[in-house]
Amino acid sequence: MVVLAASMMSKSGKVLVSRQFVDMTRGRIEGLLAAFPKLVGTGKQHTYVETQDVRYVYQPIEALYLLIITNKQSNILEDLDTLRLLSKLVPEYSPSLDEEGVCTAVFDLVTAFDEAISLGNKENVTVAQVKQYCEMESNEEKLHKLVMQSKVNETKDHMRQRVTEIEKSKIDRGKSEKAFGPMRSPNNIDMNTRGSGPGAGPIFGDIHKTKEQPLASSPAHSKLAGGMKLGKGQKTNQFLESLKAEGEVILEDTQPSAVQSRLSSVPQSDPITVKIEEKLNVTIKRDGGVNNFDIQGTLALQVLNDTNGFIQLQIENQDVTGLSFKTHPNINKELFNSQQIVGAKDPNRPFPTGQNETPLVKWRIQELNEASLPLAVNCWPSVSGNETYVNIEYEASDMFDLHNVVISIPLPALRAAPSVRQIDGEWKYDSRNSVLEWSVILIDESNRSGSMEFAVPAADPSSFFPISVGFSAPSTFSDLKVTAVHPLREGYRCSSVEGR
Repeated sequence: MVVLAASMMSKSGKVLVSRQFVDMTRGRIEGLLAAFPKLVGTGKQHTYVETQDVRYVYQPIEALYLLIITNKQSNILEDLDTLRLLSKLVPEYSPSLDEEGVCTAVFDLVTAFDEAISLGNKENVTVAQVKQYCEMESNEEKLHKLVMQSKVNETKDHMRQRVTEIEKSKIDRGKSEKAFGPMRSPNNIDMNTRGSGPGAGPIFGDIHKTKEQPLASSPAHSKLAGGMKLGKGQKTNQFLESLKAEGEVILEDTQPSAVQSRLSSVPQSDPITVKIEEKLNVTIKRDGGVNNFDIQGTLALQVLNDTNGFIQLQIENQDVTGLSFKTHPNINKELFNSQQIVGAKDPNRPFPTGQNETPLVKWRIQELNEASLPLAVNCWPSVSGNETYVNIEYEASDMFDLHNVVISIPLPALRAAPSVRQIDGEWKYDSRNSVLEWSVILIDESNRSGSMEFAVPAADPSSFFPISVGFSAPSTFSDLKVTAVHPLREGYRCSSVEGR
């Protein structure tokens, strides 16, 4: 069998993409393709037509024809097997089985055809293998990334060296100031020490949902009088900006200063930290209704040293339908079930200590319905002429205030960013993944509902699904909270704690 060419054409005879595998003149291949519409029949799914010189083996795919041209000596069964492989590759790379979809993916289709047929002979490959071969990384791309990363590392090393020189000059200047008497520092920073009030215990501080963030000086105090200036700072900033413009992720190091050296002595964590977290995972049908509504929560404890580990936690929660708890094997289950106290089975053993959090209680909430959703999103795509207009709206319930809401809408392959006509919030187009991200920083009483409208070239409405939604909230469905911390050793002072 020798495949002369493989082509995609409309039923009107317009050639959309063609790939030849043997040496033929352009006039020859154009003549063969122009003769095909006059020879093709109707009413068949798999068929072929023979002329005096060649054989046409073709298959209708919606409004298109997938066609291979072979010599008359080829085996018809092998021809059909080749046609079957190509018919599976077309939907993998074309976003839609019409003229526009094929023209959009023309280069991908040509590459896939080359992997399936070599020098006119069918390769023994599957669809998965063809996709794997087409997605291989090139050595040139890896080399380019290595070169760019080395430039970034060189810039960071240069910046660190300059910072070290500045710090050394500051230390030398401080020694000279001490020799001539104390001088007033140009920065006035109030250091607030946690737990210094009369109501705070020496061991148990406030219980937080998340770890405390490191302190930072305000912008008004960031400029030091008489400080040194970097001679090549402007060039370095221009270089970093050029890297960012090319899509590289630049992680800028924070420059150490005298203020940060003073803050280094302040503890970064409380002696005891409790983290309460719930994760919501919901799958909603396109036309309404819920396929999956699962809520999983965790109460985790972090204790810095053994002396603080001899404690019990008193908790309380809302009575929610479908709520079930599971405790760690080393937790006293009878005490938890009867009094909702999280304590160890052996009171003489402290909770684990260190910088890692230890999960103590897990829970799950099921049997919830669509009415319990904190946020609902509706998408209405409609085709009008050569454009598809997409209207999306969200409706948030009054149960929670939602933070950092991101609604990601998949898009068909586009040559340019979509045209956003109206939006409540901000948007960003990820061209690499062909995704439009609609973001709202905060949803509260002032904006429980919002909408967005954008337009793209005509596309299949199903290409805008599935839509993914992510957000965070300061409260939880179970409303679980730690109300008090009970010490198990005498001489320990502890204040009751409210919050999540």
